[in-house]
Amino acid sequence: MYLLELIGEDDAFSVFEAACLAADVRLVAPGVAFADAVGPRISQIAHVRAISRLVGRATNLDEAEQLLRNTSMPSDGSAAVRARSIRGAAVGSQPIERRLGAVFVQADLTIDLDDPDHVLRVVASGEDCFLGWQELVPGHGFSARQPTDRPFFRPGSLAPRLARAIVNMAGAGPGRTVLDPMCGTGGFAIEAGLVGATVLASDIEPVMVAGTRENLRDYGLSGSTETYLADACRLPLQDGIATAAVFDVPYGRQSSFGGRRPDRLVRASLLEADRLAARAVVLADRSLTEFIEETPWWLERRLERRVHRSLTRHVHVLSHEECDR
Repeated sequence: MYLLELIGEDDAFSVFEAACLAADVRLVAPGVAFADAVGPRISQIAHVRAISRLVGRATNLDEAEQLLRNTSMPSDGSAAVRARSIRGAAVGSQPIERRLGAVFVQADLTIDLDDPDHVLRVVASGEDCFLGWQELVPGHGFSARQPTDRPFFRPGSLAPRLARAIVNMAGAGPGRTVLDPMCGTGGFAIEAGLVGATVLASDIEPVMVAGTRENLRDYGLSGSTETYLADACRLPLQDGIATAAVFDVPYGRQSSFGGRRPDRLVRASLLEADRLAARAVVLADRSLTEFIEETPWWLERRLERRVHRSLTRHVHVLSHEECDR
């Protein structure tokens, strides 16, 4: 069993993303989840800080120490304790590291705080402590991919962590084809390309298509991505070409709706995505449930992501019902 340390405050969103990359994921405490198994794409996850082999759960520091003493210790190499206290934890990280680090010393393990061979991760959440031997710390690199640092930028561009989570929910990875028919500045295309998917990106605005191409070149992704100047409601692509579609429905006064009323754009683009892909993840500034009900799509899950006081993004995960039963 695995211990997952979640990032951010929105546990429902983080757990759903993790469930697309691991088996039987469940929230066990604020900021903490368990998974029975992890899949081959787990290293691309966006909202998990670290993944560890679960040692156990303790209700206080005394129990945590006893749990560690009863655990098989590494037979060679160096070790360290990495502790985090979150969400009003009853015990701080420093007392945990001192107490459990002393167990390592008593077991004659070499302590190396800089580059240890073995890391015991401890998460204190509420009254509980969760212990696990670290297996993976995903190398996200999101801070180096901020939209403002790209060659082409427009206000309202998706943050890379959110874009990665969305393409993960869509199933992006090697051997998969991801379609973004409203590509904007290329946020989804970049993240899907970085995890090995083939990407089809289009937009009705020539400046956006050119900008997406420029951004993709900057990340060395031109070879795995095709870009089109096209209407999201009438794409020049064959039926079923994509594994999944991902798109962020335009909103705001400066957004382009291709000469249509926003509601008509939503309906028509959902129907076109249904023709081209077996799964879709759609972002909007409001719930699209009433429009989805008018299409063949089945609403698998709807999540909300608060961006700031005046904007909440609604995340709609869609599939073909017959494929999920």
